[in-house]
Amino acid sequence: MTGADHLLPLRTKLRSLRTAPFGADPAGARMERIRRSPHFVDGSFQNPVGARTRPSGSTVEFAKIYFQKEQRALRTPDGTVPVHPTTLADLAAPPVSGLRLTWMGHSSVLAEIDGSRVLFDPVWGQRCSPFPFAGPKRLHPTPVPLAALGPVDVVVISHDHYDHLDLPTIRALAGTDTVFAVPLGVGAHLERWGVPAGRLRELDWNETATVGGIRLTATPARHFCGRGLRNQQHTLWASWAVAGPEHRIYHSGDTGYFPGFRDIGAEHGPFDATMIQIGAYSEYWPDIHMTPAEGMRAHLDLQGGSPHGVLLPIHWGTFNLAPHAWAEPAEWTKDAGDEADQPLAFPRPGEPFEPAGILPVEPWWRPLSPALARPWRPAEGQAAAGPAPAARGDLDLAGER
Repeated sequence: MTGADHLLPLRTKLRSLRTAPFGADPAGARMERIRRSPHFVDGSFQNPVGARTRPSGSTVEFAKIYFQKEQRALRTPDGTVPVHPTTLADLAAPPVSGLRLTWMGHSSVLAEIDGSRVLFDPVWGQRCSPFPFAGPKRLHPTPVPLAALGPVDVVVISHDHYDHLDLPTIRALAGTDTVFAVPLGVGAHLERWGVPAGRLRELDWNETATVGGIRLTATPARHFCGRGLRNQQHTLWASWAVAGPEHRIYHSGDTGYFPGFRDIGAEHGPFDATMIQIGAYSEYWPDIHMTPAEGMRAHLDLQGGSPHGVLLPIHWGTFNLAPHAWAEPAEWTKDAGDEADQPLAFPRPGEPFEPAGILPVEPWWRPLSPALARPWRPAEGQAAAGPAPAARGDLDLAGER
């Protein structure tokens, strides 16, 4: 440190400490484009409807729930998660129907659609964190090595949180020929990590890019952004509608429930399959992640109000990110699907399936979980238990979920 260092602006000092995993802030022409976005108001991107993006409630009460020994035990599987053993062999032949989905864990999905291969939110790293020694660690291994997955035509990123945008994974994919479709502003991170600008398709909500015969549209979501404690909301978050000549699919990214799902469905649906976030919910952040019941409602909205296509639950089972039990999202989603008469797919990580074929429906998680209370399925004559009202005030937590 030189004697003049104390004269540097604080922002410059902080930027010099920002290591590669934190990414980069949008600047220059990219920032000018962000400022022109109709969704960028008063210096930050705005949600389609109001949302609290910081956890609400009592820090003390949250800590009691999160760190209580018995509750912590419920948030991890009681045994080894059964990763599908023959993923690469199963992917060797093209899908018979033209559409095949392979859930790799959390929100990472390989979609083979009408001859193209689209990889959503790929996270092959061991932790969703900027640090290799801290942060949520994987609860199961990746089903296949990323290098063995084969050519990918498009990598789609929903937003820049660590459990959706992973530095080592992006750096590995930067050495391939794949195109990256990302929300507005997220390209700054990717360029810092070695992705050439010419392979970026950086979209605002309701903008579309065409790659080969596939149309990728960034659609609204109700969430937030940021890879550090200093969050300026300068990178957009999105869900994605992807259409080929014969099939349509939807990936929710992370989102709270909002009425806009109906508009997305009317414009881009109905969908042969949706990939819907149903995990990492909590009464402490009800606006930015959906419960399984809300995820089912979102799927039905996307399909015009009636059961249609197949719902693949995502954003559960791989990382411990919320106070709920590890298996609760799957159990709740299964019950919600039965009630709505909506077909669901519950593949093991790495298990390919075709929405038009036989669906994986075995509740494989049950041997790894104790029997759970089901407050979402009350006894006859009782009202369903809703989220407990959070106490006033914001929790002082890093909300990078």
